[in-house]
Order: sequence, then C-alpha cells, then structure tokens
Amino acid sequence: MNEYRTHTCGQLRAENIGQKVKLAGWIHRKRNLGNLCFVDLRDHYGLTQCVVDSTSDLFEQLQDIRVESVIGIEGEVVARESVNKNMPTGDVEIKVSALTVYSNADVLPVQVFGEGNEPEELRLKYRFLDLRRERIHNNIMLRSKVIAEMRRLMIEQGFTEFQTPILTASSPEGARDFLVPSRLNPGKFYALPQAPQQFKQLLMVSGFDKYFQIAPCFRDEDPRADRSPGEFYQLDMEMSFVTQEDVFKVIEHTMGTIFKEFANGKTVDEAPFKRIAFREAMLKYGSDKPDLRNPLEIADATPFFNNSGFGVYDEKAKNGEQIRAIRLPNAGNKPRSFFDKFDAFAKEEGFGGMAYVAFADGGAKGIAKFFDESKMAELKQTFGANDGDAVVFMGGKKINKFAGVVRNKLGEALELFDKNAFKLCWVVDFPFYEENEETGAVEFSHNPFSMPQGGLEALNNKNPLDILAYQYDLVCNGVELASGAVRNHSPEIMYRAFEIAGYDHSVVDSKFGGMINAFKFGAPPHAGCAPGVDRTVMLLLDEPIIRDVILFPLNGKAQDLMMQAPNYVTDEQLKDLHIKIDLPEEKA
Repeated sequence: MNEYRTHTCGQLRAENIGQKVKLAGWIHRKRNLGNLCFVDLRDHYGLTQCVVDSTSDLFEQLQDIRVESVIGIEGEVVARESVNKNMPTGDVEIKVSALTVYSNADVLPVQVFGEGNEPEELRLKYRFLDLRRERIHNNIMLRSKVIAEMRRLMIEQGFTEFQTPILTASSPEGARDFLVPSRLNPGKFYALPQAPQQFKQLLMVSGFDKYFQIAPCFRDEDPRADRSPGEFYQLDMEMSFVTQEDVFKVIEHTMGTIFKEFANGKTVDEAPFKRIAFREAMLKYGSDKPDLRNPLEIADATPFFNNSGFGVYDEKAKNGEQIRAIRLPNAGNKPRSFFDKFDAFAKEEGFGGMAYVAFADGGAKGIAKFFDESKMAELKQTFGANDGDAVVFMGGKKINKFAGVVRNKLGEALELFDKNAFKLCWVVDFPFYEENEETGAVEFSHNPFSMPQGGLEALNNKNPLDILAYQYDLVCNGVELASGAVRNHSPEIMYRAFEIAGYDHSVVDSKFGGMINAFKFGAPPHAGCAPGVDRTVMLLLDEPIIRDVILFPLNGKAQDLMMQAPNYVTDEQLKDLHIKIDLPEEKA
C-alpha cells in the first residue's frame, strides 16, 4: 500500500462507504461551523470533503493550518448528509481520525480557491499557485491530451517522430532569432530554431519519407493574444513524393479528429475543408485568416460607382480608390444611429466615413436618394439585396483590411456569428513575393523554401508580384492554425528565387548551405505543414489569452517573473564567451 494514500481525492464513491482510507493533498477550503470543521482536500485528480468533529483533538489542530498546506488524513468513508451533485465525490465524505501535516503554507499572494482578480503579473510570478486553480489546471491537462492524440494520429498514418537540433545556424526566416554565443568558437553564435524547417527537409533528402515532431520553436517576436513571446510548440510534419493535396488529407484527418474529439459540443466542419484563394479571401473577407462563423461577405462595388449619382464615391472610383460593399440581411429597419456608429468608426480610421442604403418598411433610406429607379434595381441585383436588407459602402486606397475589420464588427453587432462552431478552411495560392511598403523592395511573402507555381519559367518570365506559390494556411475561426507549403527542392530554382529577393548565391550558400548542398545530391519532391499546438488548445478551450494554455509562459515583456529571466550574468561568464556588454546610457 502507498505510504501516503489508498485513494486519490477524485476517486471515492458511494460504494466505498464504510472503508478505512488514507488521502493526501492540499487544503483547498476550510469551513468551521462551530461543532464541525469541513475541509475540501484537493489533489491532481479532484476534491474530497473531509469532516472533523469539535470533540476531536484534531479540531483545534486543523484551525491553525492555512489553506494550501499539504496534509494527509486517515478516516472512514461515510455518506454525506448534503449530497453535492456538482462533485464526482459528492455522495461521500471522510470522517477524519488522523491527520499529518507534510508542508505548511504561508499567507497566499494569489488565491487558489475561486477565480481571483489578481493582476496577471502577480499570477505569473506565482505561476505554481495559478496552476493549482481548476480552470488553468484543466487547460494544461487538455493540452497534454491534445498532444497525445496528435502523436497517435500521425503514427497511425505512417509518420515517424524525430527530434531535430535546438542549436543551429541563424537564417533570415522573417522573425528575429534568439542567439546563443559559442564558447568554443569565439565571436560566433548559434541560433535557436524559428522552426525545424531546414532539418525536416533534410530528413526527406535523407530518405525518411514521413516525419513529424511536437517541435519547440523560438522567435524573438512581440507578444499578441494568440502568440506567446519567445517559444511555442507546433505539430511539425513533412512528407516525400506528395502534392499539397496529400498534405491536406493528413492534416484534415489529424486536426479534424482532434477538433471533433475535444469540441465540447461545438460543431466541426467535415473534410475536405473549404479552399479559398488568397486574393479571394482578401476581397470577400478582408483577411487571409477569414472567420467563416460570420456569414457576411464583402463585394467589390467599384464598378457600381461609375456615374452612379453619388458624387463622393464616384469621385473615389475615378481616382483609383476601391469601393467595397457588405450586404446586411434583415438590417434595413435598423435605426440611423446603427449606421452612424460605423460611419464614425470609418472616419476615425481615416477612410472618410461609410455610406449605406437601407431597404426599410417605409422606403429606401441612406444614400438611396442619389440613385434613380434603374440604379436602385441594379444595386439590389448587384449585391443580392432584398427588401428588409441594408448595404453599407466604404472606400479607400487600401480598403481590403479595413473592410475585413468592419465585416467582423458588423457580424458581432448583428449577432450573426455562429459561436457554437469550429469553421475550418484552407487559404491557398499565396503570392510568392510581396513589395515592401517602405522600401519598394521585393521580399518573400510567406516562406522562402516554397515552390513557386510555374517553377523556374515563372521566376524568369513573370512579374515577381504576379507569381503564386504552393503555400497554404489552415485557418479556424479567424485564427491561423497552420502554415505549410510544397517545398522548393531544386537548387537552380532556389538560387533564382533568392536572387529576386535580393540574396546572391553566396548568401544562400552561407545561410542555407547545408540544405542546398544536399539538394545537389538528389532531393525528392516534398511538402509539409505545421499546426500550432498552443493555438489549437486555445481555440478548443475558447481562451482569449494564449498564456492560459501554457505551463510557464512569459509576460508581455518576454520576462519569466517566476524564474527572473532574462537576468544579468557574471563577468566571468561573459569572459568565457568573449563578450563585452555595451548597454545604452540611461536617460536622466
């Protein structure tokens, strides 16, 4: 028998009544009723109510023990007078006959019982206490189950798990690297991998065919609600002799199964998931991460405003600005204040306001007065509007993203979002290159290791900004869940692709020498993808902040307040690494 317990705190049921048992755990809560003292004892598995009578010598001892102290109890399982149907152990309680204190708790800086309102900085400083809270504890346990299911599903599909290096070379992959100085190679640095990108492609060149890994990735990026600073985990996978369709089938089976298993009553799209070209996504949804729970779609209204009669937008269209429209079903009878709110928002964002036509019961309103009868008929036909609907218009030189923001705001205001669904889609056909808005330089838009559609011929003969890539994102409820591509396995195509982006052969050989050298000795066509573990769990739990699904997260300044990292190191350590610190002068 275990020295500390015969059962866990989530195990006892009515069939255990009459048994002598031992439990161990944390004092979750105490309630002194004068003649009885109740203690909720908590461990990893659950809660059990324990009771001590005032006639017992243990009664006074228990009064002096603070909550969150670790104790062991012995006693008899008895039926509870007041059954608690909200607890799995709610039919029974323990009549305590012996008590041992294993560890006394100090006064708590963060309360464990209930959901406190402590600031996040305090929660992160005492994360070990925060993790004892039921919600956070359950979040981390679900994360573990999701990872276990990812592994099972990938192995079931013939994939093998490999571990790739953590200390590697710096490479220009979009984000800042975390650098690690080398003691044995003065002046040189390792980089922590932003992703196992090159190594997993090298595995394909090495003939392993199907790889996966629950991979740690490191990027020195600013935090967001759905992105943790520093490190994150992804289900990294790669396959040989495949097209993007083969990757889609694997990911749709894996992620589709995971979402169904852990959806907690929400609906999940069936495979194959919807495919949306990047340019279509930007036009119809104003985002390359469309939230399909919102049924509203954006339409190009620029051709409509060609001497339409509404001079403001006619002038915009004539000057090369784009006009966008969104049909709002059953919103025609909304009060003017509803539309005025969005008009004010557009003005605040620098887009000059928003116009609307509302097909109300008493006749068309808004800018309808500027249109003749035939133009109103054209408006209805063009935008699919019916009596009782409304259509809003907005315009500008870079209107797509703003229209996407408005689409989501309107969807929320009209309560159109299906909050009980996981809507998944693939965004495909990304541009291979994009233009830097500040410098005008041509840059990789997504992943420099992707295969351009059309191969070398497209690189040599097409405008770089017109070239598409075999790149794809998996999107769920407006969150980018995975990113992947068919890889460029040809040295000639890779040299040319990097040349267009401003990198000569020497840079490619220096930064990606290991991979491009391997490609010269026979590389199979290959493709892959990498769904994010943290974001998957965040979506499944409907948590707004990604830190609440990570065991020991950094704060918004990329600091670990509990372990006090990053921190200063000794001069001796710096000397070993041949490093001198040149800190900026503090402002007076």
